[in-house]
Amino acid sequence: MALKLVPMWACCTNQQHCCTYTQSLKLGYGSRLSGSTFLNLRVHKKWECLVLLSETERAITPVEDEQPLAPPGDTSVQETQIIRSKGFHRDLQSLPKPLSATYLSSGQHDGSNVRVAYQGIPGAYSEAAALKAYPKCETVPCDQFEAAFKAVELWLVDKAVLPIENSVAGSIHRNYDLLLRHRLHIVGEVQLLVNHCLLGLPGIRKEELKRVVSHPQALEQCNIMLNELGVARLSSDDTSSAAQIVASEGTRDTGAVASARAAEIYGLSILAERIQDDPDNITRFLILAREPIISGTDRPYKTSIVFTLEEGPGVLFKALAVFALREINLTKIESRPQKKRPLRVVDDSNKGSAKYFDYLFYIDFEASMADPRAQYALEHLQEFARFIRVLGCYPMDTNL
Repeated sequence: MALKLVPMWACCTNQQHCCTYTQSLKLGYGSRLSGSTFLNLRVHKKWECLVLLSETERAITPVEDEQPLAPPGDTSVQETQIIRSKGFHRDLQSLPKPLSATYLSSGQHDGSNVRVAYQGIPGAYSEAAALKAYPKCETVPCDQFEAAFKAVELWLVDKAVLPIENSVAGSIHRNYDLLLRHRLHIVGEVQLLVNHCLLGLPGIRKEELKRVVSHPQALEQCNIMLNELGVARLSSDDTSSAAQIVASEGTRDTGAVASARAAEIYGLSILAERIQDDPDNITRFLILAREPIISGTDRPYKTSIVFTLEEGPGVLFKALAVFALREINLTKIESRPQKKRPLRVVDDSNKGSAKYFDYLFYIDFEASMADPRAQYALEHLQEFARFIRVLGCYPMDTNL
């Protein structure tokens, strides 16, 4: 495997926390880091070129809860269990099997097509998001979110498409945590209008159903319709696996809530469309890659960052003010607890042992890193932050 050396530029507010940049970054004094251009470190004392990292070193950054990869041929590897087809549909056995987070080989692909990993099985909304972003891509199903991250890191796929928030259910916190644990870059976003359909075996009417199976959030989002039918609700790992279960078991009084594409794949009939309570049900997905893209100003861009703050009155207000002062619009604010240091003593001399949680703040804002306003805002933010990391700068998806 060819190794590509990448210069890593880092800015540290103290010895423990650094933010790194591998692409062109214009600083507040008119200097620019790009290609072979050198920065005058005597002027910018906080910026240093740390090391030249190879792509393979960046691709296998250890993960806190990562399990050792099993060697090929190890029969003890635990794989995702799905209900097998019992002669019902011609395509069930030929569908690609999901990758497991604990079994990822180092096999290569020919690179003729873009390979995109997603969580779920064929027919999932995540697969639809991947096809919206890359209509001619080869989609690769993964059994868990982390398996999709690792598939990109180990060069099994080129990109991953994973949900980050839903307009009804809110944020997917697991993926926020994985963004920080893995060293992938956000290179795009996809907004997908969710169309929940009620599926059943051919020849069945929806009034004949007694049970409906789907992901818990999908069931919750279709409360009105399911209450009218008076059906029992059964949970599954995701919507597409629910459709597969109905097709595999062949039970006539059991339906599924899934996508129209899932009905086509598993040979089911669409008994009702758009059964969600909220017609404007939108899921936002992130596109992840091993390398960042070169941002521009030719179209609307969004930048995602994560940071922690020093303690003090009004520090969060000051941190957010660096964007307001430059008329930069914030589109998302999410806080997650720091799992490595969950508690901190307010004052060592305080005998009451008052403690509270330390938090990470994830922010999306509408500006490109090529925009001087964004560069000045992040430089200003360093005055209050103990740690800053740019997760990605990418074009906004303005089409539903």
